[in-house]
Amino acid sequence: MRGLEGKRVVVTGGTSGIGEATSRRFLDEGARVVALAVGEDEVATAAERIPGIEALLCDVADADAVEEAFAGADELLGGVDVLVANAGISIRKPFLEIEEADWRRVLDVNLTGVFHCAQQAARRMVVGDGGVILMTASTNGLTGHPFYADYNASKAGVILLARTMALELAPTVRVNAVCPGYVLTPMQKSEYTDEMLAEVNAGIPLGRHATPEEIASLFAFLASDDGAYFTGAVISVDGGETA
Repeated sequence: MRGLEGKRVVVTGGTSGIGEATSRRFLDEGARVVALAVGEDEVATAAERIPGIEALLCDVADADAVEEAFAGADELLGGVDVLVANAGISIRKPFLEIEEADWRRVLDVNLTGVFHCAQQAARRMVVGDGGVILMTASTNGLTGHPFYADYNASKAGVILLARTMALELAPTVRVNAVCPGYVLTPMQKSEYTDEMLAEVNAGIPLGRHATPEEIASLFAFLASDDGAYFTGAVISVDGGETA
């Protein structure tokens, strides 16, 4: 991709799943990457597993922790050119069994966490040379999916947050939302049996889950000079499922 060499990139949830693949892709493109992650072991082993990365411990649901983490990223990178707000969780339960604590935690991480990180990044970008903010939404934010009411609501919120920010921050900052369908991540494997995965694949026109690397490639494109006319976009990457 053109224009990613030397870019200063922050990836939340950047040490596992889609986030890890995204961190690796930006590093391969010659960018400098700081990953924010909530798992102490993931952060401690990040540099060994992902050569060239810097990792900081941060719960994105905590505004003070996010402010501190971005201050740390400033020290490591000298600023932020690209944010990939990717950190997210899901809890698979029927709607009638969702507890308030489940609801609050999913919304706090998936939506409020994106807000915290996007605001910190945008404040830096608008007084600097601009930048790009990319958010991991989901096809779950576009259509209803049983057993994920809290997750679906959080991702629908991310989509409208991205569109609103794109309007307010243009032309200095570009903001886009990526909506993956089914991606074979550790989170997905922990929630689905092999039989469930096979059933899902049967309903996808391309017949398979995406790989994390395929989602990462879209993030790289959108952040690059090749994607310079994209802002306010909501892009599904789902193997044709929503079609």
